[in-house]
Amino acid sequence: MVRKKKTEEYEARIKQALMVLGEISEDSTTPRNIRRAAKDSMNALQSGEYTPAVRASNVISILDEILQDPNMPAYTRVKLWNIMSLIEAIKD
Repeated sequence: MVRKKKTEEYEARIKQALMVLGEISEDSTTPRNIRRAAKDSMNALQSGEYTPAVRASNVISILDEILQDPNMPAYTRVKLWNIMSLIEAIKD
């Protein structure tokens, strides 16, 4: 019962992260490399071959790398930080 509840919570977190990543990937004011990283993150989150925790970890490493970009708009950086804090709670 607890496991099912955790899985539902993780899927909800992933869905929320995917929504925000989708916004970033379609935002024409965001540099192309950052939009590409957002798309890569979406693909990594949707990948069915890993557990939710592994997918979250992969996305965190993609986003962590791109957050160093000095060309990133401040509002995009805040969205990415929010996504990271959202999915950091996903554990196996």
